[in-house]
Amino acid sequence: MVLVTTPTPEVAADLARALVVARLAACGNVLPGVRSIYRWEGKVCDEQEALLVLKTTRGRLEALRDEVLRRHPYQVAEVLALPVEAGSAAYLDWVRAQVG
Repeated sequence: MVLVTTPTPEVAADLARALVVARLAACGNVLPGVRSIYRWEGKVCDEQEALLVLKTTRGRLEALRDEVLRRHPYQVAEVLALPVEAGSAAYLDWVRAQVG
């Protein structure tokens, strides 16, 4: 599972669509209305963003990361991969089939 913040839900959806079409992600969930508080260039920022949750495999992670970084509008894009410890066997099989 990979987390990516974006400036808007539309940017997240466009990114998710491109990654699914390229078979780098099986699915992308867009969660609008994320409030991000962070330090950037010496200032504390408080911004509305969207969170994109991507499902992929370890084998496709590097290519997915590279494509997110290539397409992302931020100078420093968040691309955080979290391991999936367990899940529905049928769903995990589906993810593997979609990005295989």
